[in-house]
Amino acid sequence: MGRQWLHAKRAIVNLKKGQVVGKLVKEITVAAKLGGPDPEGNARLFAVLEKAKKASVTRDAIERAIAKGAGVGGDKTAMEHVVFEGYAPHKVPLIVEVYTDNHQRTAPEIRVLFKKGVLGQAGGNKFLFDHVGLVEAHREGAGVDLEGVAIEAGANDFEPLTHAQNDDIPEGHAGARFITERTAVHAVSTWLKQNGWSVITAEIGYLAKNYPELDEAARAEVGEFLQQLEDHDDVQRVWAAVK
Repeated sequence: MGRQWLHAKRAIVNLKKGQVVGKLVKEITVAAKLGGPDPEGNARLFAVLEKAKKASVTRDAIERAIAKGAGVGGDKTAMEHVVFEGYAPHKVPLIVEVYTDNHQRTAPEIRVLFKKGVLGQAGGNKFLFDHVGLVEAHREGAGVDLEGVAIEAGANDFEPLTHAQNDDIPEGHAGARFITERTAVHAVSTWLKQNGWSVITAEIGYLAKNYPELDEAARAEVGEFLQQLEDHDDVQRVWAAVK
């Protein structure tokens, strides 16, 4: 299972810096809107602020995004969260999350991208995914009892993560993706932070229940299609049934 379509090579790393900053600023705005402006009480905001600092997003941009999300800034532009469901080539189901200030502009653009993909098509498929909380974190050292950590933190399940799978995890650190109830993301993140873990992602997302069998050529074709979606400025997350 994976948080995004290609976890080992996150699209955010490959995008131009301007796109990276834009997506992070939108994520900060939405996180502040959903959970409030205090990162100590908002696990999603805390995690995205850490990413923003690593990406050298300016302090002014961060503060404006938080203020906008909290509704206290001068910018009253509303950000809308839109979810598109469809299929990549080779009938790979996917869910695309979009943050936009102009749905009438963004929706046709996303539909065009679906038409460009070989066999890509829009269609309802949320039943093919579990809607869950996801917390990714790491701590120094090897041989960590991840199952024990998951139980103590209150997570339902876990998956080990390495630097090769997720380059936000330093070499030599134990990493994991903790799968939680949607309402437990903050509690699990808080427990991890209090017990020596560095949280890099805290969000609600989608995990595929099943994964189509793909050969190398098919995986490359699917990857190219998903990259086109990720490259759109308003696309924040792509969840796909690709391991």
